[in-house]
Amino acid sequence: ETTGELPPSRFDLAALYDPDPAAPGKIYTRRGSFLEQVDGFDPGFFGISPREAQWLDPQHRLLLECSWEALENAGLPPDRLRTTRVGVYTGIGPSDYGQRALGQPAAQLAAYAATGTGASFSAGRISFLLGLQGPAVAVDTACSSSLVALHLACQALRLGECELALAGGVQVMLTPALFIVLSRLRALSADGRCKSFAAAANGYGRGENCGVLALKRLTDARRAGDRILALIRGTAVNHDGPSSGLTTPNGSAQRQVLAQALASAGLAAADVDYVEAHGTGTALGDPIEVGALAAVYGSGRSRPLQIGSV
Repeated sequence: ETTGELPPSRFDLAALYDPDPAAPGKIYTRRGSFLEQVDGFDPGFFGISPREAQWLDPQHRLLLECSWEALENAGLPPDRLRTTRVGVYTGIGPSDYGQRALGQPAAQLAAYAATGTGASFSAGRISFLLGLQGPAVAVDTACSSSLVALHLACQALRLGECELALAGGVQVMLTPALFIVLSRLRALSADGRCKSFAAAANGYGRGENCGVLALKRLTDARRAGDRILALIRGTAVNHDGPSSGLTTPNGSAQRQVLAQALASAGLAAADVDYVEAHGTGTALGDPIEVGALAAVYGSGRSRPLQIGSV
């Protein structure tokens, strides 16, 4: 169902292509991973008017849809959660849609432009529409946004701030601006492919997606007879702090947070068989990450540690 007169428009990567990374206003990759029909949405299902929906960032729309699907998949009827302590934690970055919406002539701007594009409303609207009264938190920590949202949700469950939590993340790319900026930083792979830990690694490929998890304390899930897909044993979070540059990883800080996660989970390094890594596919980031993993997980092992990165 179309939602109004301001559908998100795509852009032509090929038309902006220039193999020279220093070319102003150009992009040296022709490839990205895009979702189809991000302008499709059923506002009536969520009680949203078509006029409000046309100002609603597709990222917010996807989080609404995936949150509903996560509850359905967990066997939790959303209408029974009203006024309960359910937390919502969303990992979300800049709004390409907001740039377009707020760039309209002043006379065309509506009040919905603020609530439709502000990052905080990506979590707040889910809580409002489902009637949830736990924490509602939007998180932007760049590449780690979804994982930090998950960490905060787990902490809230452990502290008793909520009985159930929805945690996830989203990204939709509607303008070429960040592609252009990342080209100037030379952070992108020229072929759009992220070749993590390979000798040919030359940057990362940008993509879109949305995912939401329904989380409970293990004792509560067992008591309710819920279908349990996985157990989060522990989480940890920190920042690189001092390094050679704002976007440069710090191996020491990475070693610290890996050790903190193991301690939080009550596990020894030898208990871990596989690590899903950040794996940006860059000559700078990958070796630092592998070095930290080797330092924390590598000693005293009787079998190899498998490492990968989706």
